[in-house]
Amino acid sequence: MNEDQGVVFPAGPDGRRSTAALGRAVVADALRPVDAAGAMAAERETNWRAGYLTHFRRLVEAGLPSPQAARAIADAGLVALHRRMQVAGPDGESGLGALATEPAGRSLRTASVTGTAEPEREFSLPFRGGRLRGDALLRRLDDWVAAGVVEPSCAAAVRTVAAHPEWLSLPGRTVVVLGAGAEMGPLTALLRWGAQVAGVDLPRAPLWERVLDTARAGAGTLLVPTADAAPDADPARAGADLIAEVPAVADWIAGLPGGNPVLGNYVYADGATNVRVSAAVDALTVRVAAERADLALAFLATPTDVFAVPADAVAQSVRAYAGRTRTAKLLGRPLRTVSGGRLLQRAYVPGTDPGIADSLVAQQGPNYALAKRLQRWRATVARAAGSTVSMNVAPPTRTRSVVKNRALAAAYAGAHRFGVEIFEPATANVLMAALLVHDLHTGGGPAQEHPWQDEAYQAAHGGLWRAAYQPRSALGLAALLGYGAARG
Repeated sequence: MNEDQGVVFPAGPDGRRSTAALGRAVVADALRPVDAAGAMAAERETNWRAGYLTHFRRLVEAGLPSPQAARAIADAGLVALHRRMQVAGPDGESGLGALATEPAGRSLRTASVTGTAEPEREFSLPFRGGRLRGDALLRRLDDWVAAGVVEPSCAAAVRTVAAHPEWLSLPGRTVVVLGAGAEMGPLTALLRWGAQVAGVDLPRAPLWERVLDTARAGAGTLLVPTADAAPDADPARAGADLIAEVPAVADWIAGLPGGNPVLGNYVYADGATNVRVSAAVDALTVRVAAERADLALAFLATPTDVFAVPADAVAQSVRAYAGRTRTAKLLGRPLRTVSGGRLLQRAYVPGTDPGIADSLVAQQGPNYALAKRLQRWRATVARAAGSTVSMNVAPPTRTRSVVKNRALAAAYAGAHRFGVEIFEPATANVLMAALLVHDLHTGGGPAQEHPWQDEAYQAAHGGLWRAAYQPRSALGLAALLGYGAARG
């Protein structure tokens, strides 16, 4: 991937492409329509790497007074991103908006792979080495709700899907999975269920060998972008670079055969590249939506972000704090004292409605936060325009991108001591695929009054919203307690 080609950060007066300058500017522009003081504070932040947490929380808080305020923030943030990010090519640079009409550099062809298995006729959820189905699945959902691991609406949606196994194959739909090889993506589950999936990912042969093997072992059909018209998918010729080839991928998606398209965003990259690919996907979304009025959108929201949460989540957290063990109470006071109040803070003030669940993790950095917030903004704007949108908060999961960070891996290993359940990838991605199926059969779920309620609906946050302590105030202790287990 060429760092100076395709979607890039804007260059400053000194020629440097500053990710911090871009982040500050986009957040400030997003706040400006409803919170002038917050916009000024973001612009004046001198240490964006450490100070971004406050401003990303403010983006949520400033939108709470009205649905219009929340939508204004989302719209202004997207406009700022499209105005500021650049597209670099052999003839110089242009704004991100140029991708809406720029001709494709090449024409992508389509190869298809149809699996040899029979579609699954019953929904089942991988869990701790087995599969939950029937009554065992329903009991697990009840246990998760009781423990505050998922929202009641999440469990209700999965129960509905389990009661309608004919939904699983998504008849009449083609689901485009951007990030076909993503660990948290729905590609494997959808192909097991017999759906038609179009996969897009980087042109890397080992990645496509794995994805194509998955397709052959499944029951659905996988459509693959390729460099030539060969009928069989060749791993060496498959894939496209979203950062550099938005027009080509958009044209390919717009011309796909089959039912109504669903554009699913499951891309991830490390560091600043995550913002570049997320901006590219947003430009792709705008272009495809202009071609296909029937386009539905799908996203996974990260649990390590800031969300407004319903009063019953606050109440359960307050009960958990009041019900701490005697040992926890005895240890908590001196820990809070020696840390200047930073450790083991209660999550909410009793009676807050809605509450603010601030689960941002400083170690993940401002680029990750911005990339994920862009997706939430697009979901908000698309819903307001009448599109079907599936965006659900995924649980904290032991993905490769998490466990390679030693601090996060240790915190995840110790999280259960603070009421947070960490999911295995096999469980999390099937759970989230089931919520996608539910949303596509119900028009994105029931209409909510405020965008924060859309985001909270069906959330599978792992307990971060309903645990006794503010997540960041327990993260260090969780890491300390989990360090030995993470090393093992």
